[in-house]
Amino acid sequence: MWDERYAGKDYLFGTEPAAFLAREAAVLPPRCRVLSLADGEGRNSVYLAGLGHRVTAMEASSVALQKARALADARGVEVDFQPATIEAWDWAQPFEAVLGIFIQFAPPALRKAIHAGIAQAVAPGGLVLLHGYAPRQIANGTGGPRAVENLYDLAELAGDFPGWQVVRAADYDADLSEGHGHSGQSALIDFIARRPVLAAG
Repeated sequence: MWDERYAGKDYLFGTEPAAFLAREAAVLPPRCRVLSLADGEGRNSVYLAGLGHRVTAMEASSVALQKARALADARGVEVDFQPATIEAWDWAQPFEAVLGIFIQFAPPALRKAIHAGIAQAVAPGGLVLLHGYAPRQIANGTGGPRAVENLYDLAELAGDFPGWQVVRAADYDADLSEGHGHSGQSALIDFIARRPVLAAG
């Protein structure tokens, strides 16, 4: 399914980063170790690498990875592209930030497992950055899954990261122009939270 989705010559979501990431990237510390989940054709991981971050990008589609590598080469940056499904990812690898942008293919049970994995992977003091669609996006028809249960709710997201410091939590509408995949009026959720630093001793 994913190979077919990315099979076109054009980049489905364009080659520029998600507007959310371009706006919020300053929250990351310099040369941050970042994991980009289900990275697709590389627009977000390549952008972060261009800012000097040390980026690992996991993606299940070999077609998307091929296009992502071509984009990284064209921009002159290095990204550690890893072919993997999110279900099989090794969450024991530590990162200072984990990024999930429009990874709403996951039904509730899998989403809970992904968030538990993220909570394991983010180092103390590190960040999770999630961006996706709110349930009312279904009525817009401008991108995203048709399964309303896959869409984000701020209270549920906060509940998946208990005790974390919420840096940004926003539910809003905006006009997106991110390739053919995300285009038009959109109902969006931003969620950024920081894992507590473990007490000394």
